[in-house]
Amino acid sequence: MEEFIQAVEKNIRDGNWYGAIFICLTLPDICGKIEFPGKSSSRRYPEWFERYVQPKYTRQVGPPSMGNIHTFLSGNDCYALRCALLHEGVENIGTQRAQEARESFHFTIPPKNGCVHINQGGSVLQLQIDEFAKDVIAGIQDWLRDISGDEGKQSKLAGLMKVHGSYNF
Repeated sequence: MEEFIQAVEKNIRDGNWYGAIFICLTLPDICGKIEFPGKSSSRRYPEWFERYVQPKYTRQVGPPSMGNIHTFLSGNDCYALRCALLHEGVENIGTQRAQEARESFHFTIPPKNGCVHINQGGSVLQLQIDEFAKDVIAGIQDWLRDISGDEGKQSKLAGLMKVHGSYNF
């Protein structure tokens, strides 16, 4: 898993924004497959995301006395985004069955000053690519700590794809 995390971080450093987005949208599915091996992708992805990443996208909106808690990015909407982007190359999720609250996403590169992450206008959510990546990576690191003593899951992690140097067979 560390190799995948390093690939995301390298993509961010190099300004390979598409590479960072595509890997980040794929990683919850990989983690979910290890965590919930008997479930379909449409069930395991949102469940894993809701546990490990969604809390970063759930916030108090308005005065605390009102108690309004708003989820900007749910597991189902992130799964719908994953499907739309990986299978169709689009950020509009309105036609995805898993879609819950969002219709579309706008990914932005980091500005020179400040942050433009988690801005919602209607049913469109703006995400700053590097911040989104940090949130996904933090969720993965939390999950890795949670499964550190599970030999079966550690074995599955060890079996993830590795990129090898060139050699002759």
